[in-house]
Amino acid sequence: MSGSSAAGSVRVDSWLWAVRIYKTRSAATTACRAGHVRVNGERVKAAQLVRPGDELRVRIAGFDRILVVHQPLAKRVGAPLAAAAMEDRTPPREPVALAGQRDRGAGRPTKRERRELDRLRNRRFD
Repeated sequence: MSGSSAAGSVRVDSWLWAVRIYKTRSAATTACRAGHVRVNGERVKAAQLVRPGDELRVRIAGFDRILVVHQPLAKRVGAPLAAAAMEDRTPPREPVALAGQRDRGAGRPTKRERRELDRLRNRRFD
């Protein structure tokens, strides 16, 4: 398949690379092999064709991104064109409060602060 297909479809790994979800096409292919890519709810191989209207669920860094194909792209394009070629329906993530975080530059923790941090992190040093 060269450039853009006449049937309006393109390989899923090529599309994920073209719209800048993955930095390399081989990374997109590896994600497909690992089962991190689903098209319309089904796990797919890298050569699966995607068409406008297809919904992709892509697991990246432990979180799912939900993308809808608007335009099949086989070649990598600039960020504005990549954004126009898809719709991101990923729900916003809730901010995670980090327990036991100290302010940067606060200096070395005192013995009491260190014990409180260890207690928050469920560490035991008896």
